[in-house]
Amino acid sequence: MKPLNPALAATFLPPVMEARRWLQGVDFPPERPLINVSQAAPVESPPMGLRQAIAEAALHSPEAHLYGPVLGNADLREAVAECFSTAYGGSLTEGNVAITQGCNQAFCAAMASLAGAGDQVIVPTPWYFNHKMWLDMSGVQAVPLPCRDNMLPNPEEARALITSSTRAIVLVTPNNPSGAEYPAELVGQFFDLAQSHGLALVVDETYRDFDSRTGAPHDLLTRPDWDETLIQLYSFSKAYRLTGHRVGALIAGGNRLAQVEKFLDTLAISPGQLGQVGAVWGLKHLDDWLAGERLEILARRDATRAAMAGLSGWTLKSAGAYFAWVEHPFDESSAALARRMVSDISVLALPGTMFTPADDPAGARHLRLAFANVDTAGITALAGRLALLGV
Repeated sequence: MKPLNPALAATFLPPVMEARRWLQGVDFPPERPLINVSQAAPVESPPMGLRQAIAEAALHSPEAHLYGPVLGNADLREAVAECFSTAYGGSLTEGNVAITQGCNQAFCAAMASLAGAGDQVIVPTPWYFNHKMWLDMSGVQAVPLPCRDNMLPNPEEARALITSSTRAIVLVTPNNPSGAEYPAELVGQFFDLAQSHGLALVVDETYRDFDSRTGAPHDLLTRPDWDETLIQLYSFSKAYRLTGHRVGALIAGGNRLAQVEKFLDTLAISPGQLGQVGAVWGLKHLDDWLAGERLEILARRDATRAAMAGLSGWTLKSAGAYFAWVEHPFDESSAALARRMVSDISVLALPGTMFTPADDPAGARHLRLAFANVDTAGITALAGRLALLGV
């Protein structure tokens, strides 16, 4: 092979794509069809009104097929600023918002503005694998902060990990992969920790629309000089079923966005126009619809909790938003167990080893179940399949 970037070569394969390859050549019997709990992405189309708005723009708006502003269209940036100001009690403006090609790109842009090769970023484990992949590719060390049985990171443990090379702390709430919702007080403690050490706090809230709590999940946007510490990330993919259009957002101070703009311009020039049209329409018209979607996800969370409570030997560590983090009762690693589940019980799930450092034994003991695309009957069937799984 010709020369290859060693940081890229050392990064693990995309986990969801790797798991899909486990399905190749496997025939599932009619009485036991595949239950896929491997990926957290809506599979249904957006509401008709949103699709019509996109179609109208595609047919009648010439600018929908052109490059747009690197940081996103003004109407969407203004709508996001208004939405987040209302939801969090802050005073955001368009100048605090960048629109990105999905939340993954928002994370990459944030990290590119914060850290370079040899720097460190503290990331709670189990971590979202794409975050770890980007840090690896960038030559940035992801410093693991293990969550204990309550699946919450500890600020004092994080404090002990800070070095002269530390540039940021990353939180994901509601969490991927555990589903845990971080209490507002805990998020505030991490903000105080980051602020006192001159670090950035990056808060990924991709699943904020499915938080079980009412009201603002934290008060960070009301803090003095929040924009010197906080970088907040968001995704429209889950809220409005826009996964294929790749629309995310990054909220930060204006000085930070000036650096983010450099990164985005070289990566994609501008976010897709049609997805932005859909996101604006959704913010204006879909509050009630999204509230119904949230209730359905919470009902599936409750069904998952009930199903796992009746499953002997298994332990549900946490569940929320789209995910459940479960401990299995077998001696084998979850890496082997997850593959065996495909053939033995027709279930595709991701092993905990995909979300933890290689030397972390917690990964081998756990699985992530993405229940958001499985109805309550399917969740009951999933528990029944897991009960049949032999050693």
